[in-house]
Amino acid sequence: MSDTIAAVATASGIGSVAIVRLSGKKALSIAKGVTKRDSLTPRHAHLCNLYDTNDELIDEAIVIWFKAPHSFTTEDVVEFQCHGGSIVAERILKTVMERGARPAEPGEFTKRAFIGGRIDLTEAEAIAKLIEAKSEDAARILVRQMKGSLKNFVERMRDRLLRAIAFAEVTIDYAEEDLPEDLTVELALQLEEMEREISKLLESSERRRGLIEGFGVAIVGKPNVGKSSLLNEMLAYDRAIVSEIAGTTRDTIEEQIRIGTHLVRIVDTAGIRESADTIEKIGIERSIEAIERSDIVIAMFDASRPWDEEDEKIFELIRTYAPGKEIVVAINKTDLPQKLDCGKLEKFHPIFLPKTGKEEKIVRELEKRLTRMAGGDDLLLVSTRQVEAVRRAKEAIAEAKDPLERGELEIFSFYLGEAVTAIGSISKPVNFNEIMDKMFGEFCLGK
Repeated sequence: MSDTIAAVATASGIGSVAIVRLSGKKALSIAKGVTKRDSLTPRHAHLCNLYDTNDELIDEAIVIWFKAPHSFTTEDVVEFQCHGGSIVAERILKTVMERGARPAEPGEFTKRAFIGGRIDLTEAEAIAKLIEAKSEDAARILVRQMKGSLKNFVERMRDRLLRAIAFAEVTIDYAEEDLPEDLTVELALQLEEMEREISKLLESSERRRGLIEGFGVAIVGKPNVGKSSLLNEMLAYDRAIVSEIAGTTRDTIEEQIRIGTHLVRIVDTAGIRESADTIEKIGIERSIEAIERSDIVIAMFDASRPWDEEDEKIFELIRTYAPGKEIVVAINKTDLPQKLDCGKLEKFHPIFLPKTGKEEKIVRELEKRLTRMAGGDDLLLVSTRQVEAVRRAKEAIAEAKDPLERGELEIFSFYLGEAVTAIGSISKPVNFNEIMDKMFGEFCLGK
C-alpha cells in the first residue's frame, strides 16, 4: 500500500500523554517536516518541537521512528507522544494529513501488520479482543494468543490433517510400494483423536465466552421474593425499586459489577408468574430471554411461603436450562417461620440466605462458579468466525470416517481437504502443495 495513514492511538479524553501514529512510505518525511529535523535515528526517543504547516508551534513531544520492516505494520512507523487532551493530538493529526497522510480506517494498522506478515488472523483477533477483555483470565489468554498459542494449535492440526491426506494419496497412487500396514486403522485413530481435541476446544470456548463478553447472571423468582433487594445489596446502592407490591419490577434491570477478577453483567428480572397485565407479560417474556442469555441463573425462593404454582414455574425453568447453565438456588427470608417445602430443590444444593450479609454469601458462591467456568487451557476461540471454522472442520472430519471405513480414499481425502481449508482459515489459507511435500517427506519411495 502506497499511502500513509495516521490516527490518534490513545483513547479520547484528558490524560497525561496522547499518541499520534503514522504508518507508510511518507511517515519519515512527514515527521521530519513536523519536527523541522533533518534526520531521526531509528528506535530512539527524540524530544522535539512540533510545528504545523504555518510554522506555528503545536507542542513539545517525544518522537520515535520505527524503520521498516522492524515495526508493527512492517512499514515505516512514527509515533508522536504529545501532551494529553484532544486539542493537541487533533492539531498534530491535522498537520500530518496536510503533509500527505490520510485518516486510518478502523483497525487499519493491524490490517497492515497482517498483510505485511507480521501477525496472522488469530493474533489480529486476539489484539482486538484484548481491548474488550472483561477479566484478567481473558487478558492472560489473549496475550498468549497474540504470541501464537492458537496459531500453533491450528498449524499442528493442519499438519496432522495434511499427513492423513498424504497417507491416503500414497495408498492410492503408490499401492505397489512398501507402505505401513494397517493404514486404515491408524488413520481412523488419528481422526478420533483430532475430533476429540476439536470438540474440547469448541466446548471450552462456548463455556468460557463470558471471559471476553463478560459473564451474565440472571436473578429470577416469583414476584416479591427479594430479587431487587439482592441486586441493591450486591451493588451497594438502591438501583431497583423495592416494594411489597407484587409486580413492582416490570422490566429487566441490568448492571455490571466485578466479582473476583471477572466483570459480570447482573440482571434483575421481572417476577415470573401468570399475568393478564400486558406490560407485565412483556416483562416476564424478557425475563425468560435474560435466562437464555445468561451463564449463571440465581433462582430465588421464599422460605416463608408454601410451595405454589409460581415456584413450580421457576423450578421447571431452572430444570430446563440446568444442562447448559450454572444454577444457584437461593432460599430467601430464612429469618421467618419456614413454610416452603424444599424437597424438589435438594438436587441443586440450595443456599439459605441470612437476613443480613446475603450478598456476601451469593458473591462467594458466584466467585466459586466463575472460577470453575473460566478454568481451562490457554486456547480460546474469540470470535464467531473462529468458532464456525472449527465447527466446519469437526463436521468434515466426522464425514470422512465412513468413506475411510469403506476404503473410498478419494472421498476420504476430499472431506479432509474440507477440514484443512476450514481449520486453516482461522490463521491463513492452506497451500495444497504442502500435501506433496508431506508425502515425499514421510516416505522414501525412491522415485
